[in-house]
Amino acid sequence: MRQLNRLNQFQRLWQPSEGAPQQATVAELAAHCFCSERHIRTLLGQLENAGWLRWRASAGRGRRGELSFLVSPDEVRALLMQQALDKGQQQSALALAQLAPEQLRHVLQPLLGGQWQNDIPTLRIPYYRPLESLTPGFLPGRAEQHLTSQIFAGLARFSDDSSQPQPDMAHRWQTDNSGTCWHFFLRPTLRWHDGESVSAEQILARLQTLMTQPMFSRLFASVAQIDAPHAWCLRFRLHQPDYWLPWRLASFGSRIAHPDEDRLGCGPFRLSHFDNSLVRLESHDGYHLAHPLLRAIEFWITPGLFDEQLGTSCRHPVQIAIGQQAQFPDLRPVSRSVSLGFSWLAIRQQGRLSAPQARYLMALIHQQGMLDALPLDPELITPSHTLLPGQQLPNFTDVAPVQLPPRLRLLYRLPVELHAMAQQLRRRLAELGCELELVFRNVKNWDDGLAVEEADLVMGDRLIGEAAEYTLEQWLRCDPLWSFILSGPQQAHIQATLDALQRSPETRDRNDALRRLFSRLVEQAIVTPLFNYRYQISAPPGVQGIQLNAWGWFDFSRAWLPPPGT
Repeated sequence: MRQLNRLNQFQRLWQPSEGAPQQATVAELAAHCFCSERHIRTLLGQLENAGWLRWRASAGRGRRGELSFLVSPDEVRALLMQQALDKGQQQSALALAQLAPEQLRHVLQPLLGGQWQNDIPTLRIPYYRPLESLTPGFLPGRAEQHLTSQIFAGLARFSDDSSQPQPDMAHRWQTDNSGTCWHFFLRPTLRWHDGESVSAEQILARLQTLMTQPMFSRLFASVAQIDAPHAWCLRFRLHQPDYWLPWRLASFGSRIAHPDEDRLGCGPFRLSHFDNSLVRLESHDGYHLAHPLLRAIEFWITPGLFDEQLGTSCRHPVQIAIGQQAQFPDLRPVSRSVSLGFSWLAIRQQGRLSAPQARYLMALIHQQGMLDALPLDPELITPSHTLLPGQQLPNFTDVAPVQLPPRLRLLYRLPVELHAMAQQLRRRLAELGCELELVFRNVKNWDDGLAVEEADLVMGDRLIGEAAEYTLEQWLRCDPLWSFILSGPQQAHIQATLDALQRSPETRDRNDALRRLFSRLVEQAIVTPLFNYRYQISAPPGVQGIQLNAWGWFDFSRAWLPPPGT
């Protein structure tokens, strides 16, 4: 890339004096730039014409001339990046941003937030880690789950305004009186991101592929057959009634990609670029619902900028700031909420803790201020008092102290705040004569190899979407964690309970039954919530239409930017 090479040469000329005027010979400047004297003369002329420096040569061979700098390399880099972005050349801009993180943030700041580029409203968000592949399925990361919801559509969807599934690729659905035959009627105007019409056969092929995956086979265990009786209709035949079926098809994991191209969907945004440095989404003109008001969303991956003082997108992954550093005094929280999801602790039922000991351990956590004393920012987390809105934790005040085993093992994973919880618990148990061994796994999801750890306690977190009760039903049904936590009879009983309640056609009855089920799990000291996160998004005044959703993000299709000068 010619511009990058020229910028690198300019940087080499700048470095000896760090921008102060220099007295140097042509030979010395050529040595700095690892080039010939002939080439350095040409380069100096080019840089002077560009307005970057001034070179005043002295007559005579070997005489020193004066080199003055009119701009800094960072200013040049920012200008070139801006010009590349104005032309829609994101890759060229990324190539120009080859800096250490502490330097990169200064160059990136003027380019972030809401920008109009060639009359194209664009939102640029710096992000603190590379994103995993954006394809439908049960993705572990919250950002990945949100982005797939912007790229891919499903037969149904959840909206921020309702816990009931809403029409998406299917404009409506119906079931027979038995609840075992469901028809989903497709919109005839569906288009993939490449402009191709969507067919029922393509959706059917993708669904059949999904059903072969272990998580989906558990989620859709009641489905006996899917077929397409008409060009605009899909039919689900079930072994037994499942009135959660529209909820299951609306969950983020059930979104539909093209059967031959995993990254091609028909959601409001199409994926135009994806690598470890840049993820770019562009609005889909053929989208079947309300069209986005932004034309592009860009995630600039800037590892090393994860610090509350650096002005990045993340003070913490649950608290996002959108804007330039110069705008930070004007940034205001535009949306806040306490997450429905929670961090949790579970006690293995065939481990070293008896039922009385398990209840005593839960009482230690909730009745002795352990959560309030965590060395964490209170603006970041809040102790949990419920698994589901409206529920209350059991009263542990009447739990009698009992002797704990001399040794216990705690297995835990991300989020990182569980490090503090693990240390707090280990210190408290040590005071009671119980040594707690900590085993950390740097993963976002459990897998079927969990049981080999032989842990007594397990900690993790659970994201909850728009439909809280249904999300927890899916957690119990699909997560391999429960086969490790519960005894065989307990797991069989819970699965039978889930199968029974899904037969109820009334949503309220299913939700109430799930609340009772989880209340029993908490009362029996099998699982308990620890803390919730405080979601927050801050933005400058110019970015409009931002409202937190259940995942701690915002619907990109609703955000918008006022035109310049208005």
